[in-house]
Amino acid sequence: MQHGKSEARDEVDALVPAWEAELPSSLVATLELSKRISRIGGLFEQATRAEMAELGLTYSEFDVLAALHRAGEPYRLKPSELTRSLFLTSGGTSNVLQRLTKAGYVEREANTGDGRSRWVQLTAEGLQIARTALAASGRAHAEVMAGVPEETVRQGADALREILLVIGRRRFH
Repeated sequence: MQHGKSEARDEVDALVPAWEAELPSSLVATLELSKRISRIGGLFEQATRAEMAELGLTYSEFDVLAALHRAGEPYRLKPSELTRSLFLTSGGTSNVLQRLTKAGYVEREANTGDGRSRWVQLTAEGLQIARTALAASGRAHAEVMAGVPEETVRQGADALREILLVIGRRRFH
């Protein structure tokens, strides 16, 4: 049962014998990849959620604040741009924006170039909390990855890029 270079076993390895008994080997490797991605993503999300809770933010609120910050000055986007970049529904985006507006972190203003749309922009307080939350997220990610060699992280990121370049634009129902 040599699946990779390492003799070390993780929690996903415990699932492999049952998969191998029932499924083609090509599917087993895909399931291993999928489970490990889910597990790692879950650990990142769990650590980030804990940091955001300390700031009084939900994970979705943090995502919106981070996206607006990432847009650069003047830290604004259209709601439709937020929805696309965060993989949220328009209703989900609207709910998060209502909460952030109520908290004073974002404001909505008319789009003078297009009367059909509005801008969502960070307020001064929103910019401050976004920066604080981004720093907290960075700490959470560093905590999750503590002890993993930088080269291993780089190799993993590069390998996942190769996969995502092939499958990233596919949409499934």
